[in-house]
Amino acid sequence: MNCKLPIIALLAEVDASPKTGLGMVFALLLFIAASVWLGTLAQRVVRRSTFVKGFFLGNRGLGAWAIALTATVQSGGTFMGFPSLVYTHGWIVALWIGSYMVVPITGFGLIGKRIAQLSRRTGAVTMPELFRERFDSPVLGLIASLMIISFMSIMMVAQFKAGAVVMKHAWPGSDIASMGESETTSDVDSRFLIGLAVFAITVVGYTLIGGFLAAVWTDLFQSVMMFLGVVLLLFLAINAAGGLENATRNAVAATDITYASGPGYAPDGRQFLPLTLAISFFCFWPSTGFSSPAGIVRIMACKDTKTIRHSIFLLCAYNLGIYLPLICICVCARSILPNLAKSDGVIPVIAIYLTKDFPLGNLLAGLILAAPFGAVMATVSSYLVVIASGLVRDIYQRFINPAASELQLQRAAWITMITVGVIAVGFNIQPVAFLQAIVVFSTGCAGASFIVPTVMLCYWRRATAAGVIASMFTGAATVLTLYLIGFMSPDPMIGQATALRPYFLFGMEPLIWGVSASAIVGTLVSALTEPPANERLSLWFDKQPEPSPVEEVAASS
Repeated sequence: MNCKLPIIALLAEVDASPKTGLGMVFALLLFIAASVWLGTLAQRVVRRSTFVKGFFLGNRGLGAWAIALTATVQSGGTFMGFPSLVYTHGWIVALWIGSYMVVPITGFGLIGKRIAQLSRRTGAVTMPELFRERFDSPVLGLIASLMIISFMSIMMVAQFKAGAVVMKHAWPGSDIASMGESETTSDVDSRFLIGLAVFAITVVGYTLIGGFLAAVWTDLFQSVMMFLGVVLLLFLAINAAGGLENATRNAVAATDITYASGPGYAPDGRQFLPLTLAISFFCFWPSTGFSSPAGIVRIMACKDTKTIRHSIFLLCAYNLGIYLPLICICVCARSILPNLAKSDGVIPVIAIYLTKDFPLGNLLAGLILAAPFGAVMATVSSYLVVIASGLVRDIYQRFINPAASELQLQRAAWITMITVGVIAVGFNIQPVAFLQAIVVFSTGCAGASFIVPTVMLCYWRRATAAGVIASMFTGAATVLTLYLIGFMSPDPMIGQATALRPYFLFGMEPLIWGVSASAIVGTLVSALTEPPANERLSLWFDKQPEPSPVEEVAASS
């Protein structure tokens, strides 16, 4: 095909590989400084209320824009793992992520109003606290806390790696020919370790200063930077590739026709996304999105129901403005730079390459790289708050020191966040591989554990504590079992080429089986155990007068 000629020319250009300069580091340092400044501003607002309500919920004052642009649906997977899949497998990945545009409709629409209403009635500050109050079960609350902490900690480790990779790529003198390579034990150098340290100190630091509100405000700022960076990179990539059609033709020439069709391109004959997996993942993202503890806490912190309705449409539009451009950018990147050995760093690589001839190009590339860096920081800060709230509110204050003072709670939160940060850094001294596989694994485990229990909490009067506990354990155990079988079995040649792969029973993602088993077991156990007392259910399911601000403060203190 004659469309291979532009690729040959571009390969010749890449041999004169541009190097990064001080402008990239300067841009990222400005971004870091702005995030820390927002954290200090948030601290002033936190001090206006009790520590628990202010630090972990931001005084329940989030508006529509804050809810929509800080829903933590973007992460290191968005700008590292997901682009790697598009670059590798082609247009089919649009189906893999397509349902993200309906995540807000599914989640906010299904449980948003109920969660916000119930958290105000009970004064609950965390998701485990909702379960404990709803079912009058400290054991259930403890189990929910431990599961959230476990699965979120796994996700955190991958996010720290993503942040360090961005900082490493921005280091002055880095050669883009060496980028896009997955960091392994042998690849780790001082640039990666320094980047890891800078990232950890920054994100843990500003979250310590301002808590939940710092996470929200910096997320809002970072979300705007993400959008601007993606739009700018989209324009540059399409222009450099000679249009999207030409980019697709060149990408097909470098691979084969499956790059532009299903089930996706793979040089080893793998089927990345057959129909069964396409259906699975279309269900995967909306269902895991509405049960995410990091997303639910945002709903609990909103002003009112009207705010939730407005944020639904804002977040749908924002997701569309992030993920569709990223698909186009990575298809263009396959056309422009078709020979990347490893593709986790495709976004930093293409950003540096496309701006190399611009005046102040390094500074411009740094501003674009603020998008993936901001996405990772947003996720980590939100997860830090959720993990700290679980340990401090649901374990330390509930079981260890019920009479803890404000100062003791604050110190416990700080110690928790610092400890989690140190552990995440420690695991990345030898960086994890397969970032997106870890995102899918931890998200799937959390979803299988909490999707059905959350719906039971909100809508089923007959649900019991025993039924919900059984539902949680069954969902998590099903997903973990399928991953264990997949790890020990021959490669089924579908899905991602990674050691962290599940057994795809009948070609379906483990979450489907986890949720199904969770629903069956939860229903059966609830039906066979004693129902909750009607007087307690009245608070949850019967119309109640809205609590006054004084009552809210008393309930959350």
